Amino acid sequence: MTPLTGESAVTVLGLGPMGRALAGTFLRAGLRTTVWNRTVTRAKELADHGAAVALSPAEAVAASPVTVVCVVDYDAVDAIVRPDIVAGALRGRTLVNLTADTPGRARDTADWAAGHGIGYLDGAIMTPAPTIGTPGGVFLHSGPEELYRRSTPVMEALGGTHTHLGADPGRAAAYDIALLDVFWTAMAGYAHALALARAEGVTARELAPFAAGIAAILPPIFEQAAADADSGRFPGVVNPITSAVASMAHVIHTSEAHGIDAGVMRAAESLARRTIRRGYGSDGFLRISEMLAAG
Repeated sequence: MTPLTGESAVTVLGLGPMGRALAGTFLRAGLRTTVWNRTVTRAKELADHGAAVALSPAEAVAASPVTVVCVVDYDAVDAIVRPDIVAGALRGRTLVNLTADTPGRARDTADWAAGHGIGYLDGAIMTPAPTIGTPGGVFLHSGPEELYRRSTPVMEALGGTHTHLGADPGRAAAYDIALLDVFWTAMAGYAHALALARAEGVTARELAPFAAGIAAILPPIFEQAAADADSGRFPGVVNPITSAVASMAHVIHTSEAHGIDAGVMRAAESLARRTIRRGYGSDGFLRISEMLAAG
């Protein structure tokens, strides 16, 4: 693989909001930065700040030892990097894929890269574009440790925290998917709560500080639940799942009385009741994680 020597250089493929944030941060860090995007006008501001604008992906990847790609999904990644001319230009270089997709797609891409002599690191960005270049950015990486170490001088120019999760190229995507599950399930719950509160004459602004209080109690619950899940024990001394089902039923009843769809909560309640029927009524709510896997 081409080593990073002298003036560090990086290529960024894809100039959506995140790609522009990545490229702009590399530029501010003093890296010689080449960019490419299917819609070339997106590169204008970066070019004004010193980025070299490539006319093709092959030209772009040939300009640097490390290429970072961040686009909408792996279908888009494949369309950009898998044509023979681009794969040939990547041979002996490092491709860091920060595109979000599934663990299976990450492993497939790693296999493809290995077959073409391309060093491959998969990754996930767990924070929004405005955090790039700040201490608040969070990056997860997976793939060969030696390759990760050699790419560190470039990737750390993005600021924030960088964590290498191991050699399995799908591991960063696995974390990403699980954490997005937490986020979007929580956002769906909050959206439902706002609708329910509004139906009862409570404004979103009035509810917000109390919702923040609910969010504040979750971190220690997450920590305890992690210990329980890893041990296979889910003690429900404080709040057994039977109590949880009762409060969930109240949410469903009030929602449907106002004509609000309670499908998400009904699904959760159904799963909890199935857990109780299997003899776990005195356990804590997170016992349902095992029921999900059991089907």
